[in-house]
Amino acid sequence: MTNQELFKPEKVSARDKAATTSQVARQIIDTEAAERIRKTERLRVLRKAHANELKSTRPTRRRKMAPAAA
Repeated sequence: MTNQELFKPEKVSARDKAATTSQVARQIIDTEAAERIRKTERLRVLRKAHANELKSTRPTRRRKMAPAAA
């Protein structure tokens, strides 16, 4: 037996090829969607933490004092 006979691919119908392509495409799309959701959630948490950090470090406004009565 030669390598060509041993590893000769079988004929695959067009329907099977299309089904395989669709399945792989859906897996890729699902994976990318999950990654996008995870990234969005991570960025939302970071944005919220940053906003809280800014709130706590803002200087307070000082009121102007009325002139002292002499």
